Amino acid sequence: MTEEFVVHLIREAFITTLLVAAPVLLLSLIVGLIISIIQAATSIQEVTLTFVPKLVIIGVVLVITLPWMIDVMTSFTTDLFGQIPNLTK
Repeated sequence: MTEEFVVHLIREAFITTLLVAAPVLLLSLIVGLIISIIQAATSIQEVTLTFVPKLVIIGVVLVITLPWMIDVMTSFTTDLFGQIPNLTK
């Protein structure tokens, strides 16, 4: 197993992690930003106000994107298992 091979595996793992986490993180960031702007404009300083919309958005995004996320993770795992014979070279 060479250094290039290890770097390749780590890079692919990071890319897969970013791809799977990005939809949930980005939409919760956008919802949090919108709620914060509304709170600042209306002078409502309730901390729990951002929690419920983010929780709802995370649930909706997971329901919509979960098949795609599973496909991406399954593809990565299959590729990783397919590269096991290269570990001994």
